[in-house]
Amino acid sequence: MSEHINRKQNIIANIIERYSTQDGTHRTAIPSLFFTRLSKTSGPNYGTYNTSLCFIAQGVKEVLLVEDRFIYSPEDYLIASVDLPASVKVVEASPDIPYLALKIEFTPSDILEVLREFQMGSSKKKKAERGMYVNKIEAPLLDAISRLVHLLDTPEDIPILAPLITKEIIYRVLQGNHGESLRQLALEGSSTHQINHAIKHMMHNYTNAFKIEKLAEIANMSVSSFHRHFKEVTGMSPIQFQKQLRLQEARNLLLSESADAADVAFRVGYESPSQFSREYVRMFGLPPKEDIQRLKVT
Repeated sequence: MSEHINRKQNIIANIIERYSTQDGTHRTAIPSLFFTRLSKTSGPNYGTYNTSLCFIAQGVKEVLLVEDRFIYSPEDYLIASVDLPASVKVVEASPDIPYLALKIEFTPSDILEVLREFQMGSSKKKKAERGMYVNKIEAPLLDAISRLVHLLDTPEDIPILAPLITKEIIYRVLQGNHGESLRQLALEGSSTHQINHAIKHMMHNYTNAFKIEKLAEIANMSVSSFHRHFKEVTGMSPIQFQKQLRLQEARNLLLSESADAADVAFRVGYESPSQFSREYVRMFGLPPKEDIQRLKVT
């Protein structure tokens, strides 16, 4: 790795640490920019990635999307082009060398604006690709990320310059090896764009039972085509996707409230507490009560 890239990584790490004095995830004065600091390894933790770019300035993380395993470090960046439930582990972090990372969120509209402005056309008939990937960081993209985080030191510049630099970051990602995945998300009529409509519907209605025909209708696809494209983008079936959302929310509720597992099971959409417990153990490794006790101790 070049000296220039190493220097930029160190500068970004210093800024993240300066604005993240405690462990955890922190909002910044730039609405789309978030910092994370951890002084010890963690996980597996479960959550949902939204459309975003994630960059690690210091440390290493592992992301598991069903059977897909992504490991990335300061040499890489991760893109999530659609909302995806996943498990994550921070595998390198210590009090002396904490894990330092950032996330930049954007929307399909932001991507489409860049495509139009820079006339970066693309065929709508491209095959749907996985909605998450890791790519090697290159100097132009790292430079843009560095300029964005530096704006925190001159907050008066944020309203004007942050949108422009974010647009450049999207442009650089679109030029990368896997940029087509992000491009397809923004293009009306592409299979990724259509699947994203169904994903958004499921994200907001995961507690409700659904018919696959309804989801296919939302995506404007036949049932067979919907099944195929959904699996290509998310790595899972619609049922698996909904199950992950339900179990993640159940775990959050059990951690944040003194609620009974059976009550939480009904709240997230399960009709059978026993089925909920079986699927909870399958995903998290322990029954709900034991899992929550373990998490509260650690």
